[in-house]
Amino acid sequence: MTSLAIAQLFSVEGKSVVITGGSRGIGEMIARAYVANGARVILTARKAADVENLAADLGPSATAIPADLSRMAEIDRFSEEVGRLTDRVHILFNNAGASWGAPFDEFPEHGWDKVMDLNVKSVFFLTQRLTRLLEAAATPEDMARVINIGSIDGQHVSPIETYSYAASKAAVLHLTRMMAKNLAPRGIAVNAIAPGYFPSKMTAGIADRINAESLKLTPMARWGTAQDMAGVALFLGSRASAYLCGSVVTVDGGYATTA
Repeated sequence: MTSLAIAQLFSVEGKSVVITGGSRGIGEMIARAYVANGARVILTARKAADVENLAADLGPSATAIPADLSRMAEIDRFSEEVGRLTDRVHILFNNAGASWGAPFDEFPEHGWDKVMDLNVKSVFFLTQRLTRLLEAAATPEDMARVINIGSIDGQHVSPIETYSYAASKAAVLHLTRMMAKNLAPRGIAVNAIAPGYFPSKMTAGIADRINAESLKLTPMARWGTAQDMAGVALFLGSRASAYLCGSVVTVDGGYATTA
């Protein structure tokens, strides 16, 4: 009989995990959760010192490969280096992201392109480049996983003028559904997380007034914590979520769906 014990259902022990944008914020939360539960993680971020310092802090189960995934040449280089480190990838977290805010009449083209290239283009092409390693990790009972990090800003209209960011995150959520349909027959389940407000360098740039208003409209009346993100991230990478495909898990204390 198949085990229903938590230790088996939610285990990620021994899995090989790639986490982009893995040096801080949500990426760091996910990396710490997976290392704490016996996985081997490969982290990447644009700033070499940041990602290498985190990998050193996490210990021998973590490896850093600095890369700027907004550039195709870097996606190719990173993918090749991952392939030299491991012959299979059980879980890919497409988490790397950037934002840009400016009034509508002043929004610049480079602010649009920078965000779209990293937040959307890299999600598609990095997954494409790592598909062979994901297929190698898949089993009939437990598919390989691609978990895209979207945002509630892709689900509702934000009070902040971050046009390219909101559009990019809406694109990520629909791209997740497109990829889910076409990669499931190849043994890869694709799902997404849509976080709300989690403390990070990105959210630190939001005006205090907007933060206060958002918190007031959040039914749970608090921001997200590392444990909140860890629980969802571990669930989506474990046997417990094996029948999820093309799903978006919103983690925001109820803000986007009720405000």
